[in-house]
Amino acid sequence: MAKKKPTILGFVVWLTGVIVSLAVGFAMIGGTLSLPTWLGGTIVSMIAGYIVVITTAIGVILAVIKQ
Repeated sequence: MAKKKPTILGFVVWLTGVIVSLAVGFAMIGGTLSLPTWLGGTIVSMIAGYIVVITTAIGVILAVIKQ
């Protein structure tokens, strides 16, 4: 299968995903978004937020290196 050329729309969709991921991750870290207590509550939410932010940052770095 041939590799598709990147488009402006593809970049906009990717950038939107990055922004949303970072917003959700930082909201979980800050406590704005949290899990119910039966799912672990604030501490699990904070850990998940850090995981989201770190993996998003790694994904952005790898995407920039690949280009």
